[in-house]
Amino acid sequence: MSKVYGYARVSSKDQNLDRQIKELKEFNKDIILFTDKESGKDFNRKEYEILKRIVDADDVIVVKEMDRLGRNKEMVKEELEYYKNKGVRVIILDIPTTKMDLSNMEEGIAKEMLKMINNILIEVLSTMAEQERKKIKSRQHEGIKVAHDKGVKFGRPAIDIDGNFIVVYNKWKAGQIKAVEAMELCNMTKATFYRKVKEYENR
Repeated sequence: MSKVYGYARVSSKDQNLDRQIKELKEFNKDIILFTDKESGKDFNRKEYEILKRIVDADDVIVVKEMDRLGRNKEMVKEELEYYKNKGVRVIILDIPTTKMDLSNMEEGIAKEMLKMINNILIEVLSTMAEQERKKIKSRQHEGIKVAHDKGVKFGRPAIDIDGNFIVVYNKWKAGQIKAVEAMELCNMTKATFYRKVKEYENR
């Protein structure tokens, strides 16, 4: 018996999946849901990978929008081709013609026209999704550059290398004291001590 699976995705942990889930459940109240809170740049997502493994011929995958699948045009098209070859229907709620089951239609002009319409819409929407991803990435780079220009520093701050540390470091390196004693003398945790050692040695 064929199954209907729903897939919903947002890009970050603080974003909400409720709107997508609501529409998927409205489409089919018994839908089996899979959700991810990860970027759409590729398909290395935990829940999506499980869905892809278990879906079988005659099953249906439903998504709210094209870019919920992903934002990389060529990869999205490869995924759709994979499901097509496996005999799995993919329904995109924002493309109403994908809701029509073409397998029940007789071969002819109408069926070919619908296939063509779906292909065009998928091409356009996947292109738009990829352009949006590139735009977001570009904005992020611009934001980081502006922050750098303003003197904002990213990552963990460097640890000051003071005279006390150098004395303790030299004793530790010479084997005069143990690492634990060196950490206590510097009043540092193990992680901080070894990070400071690395920074000092890489100067």
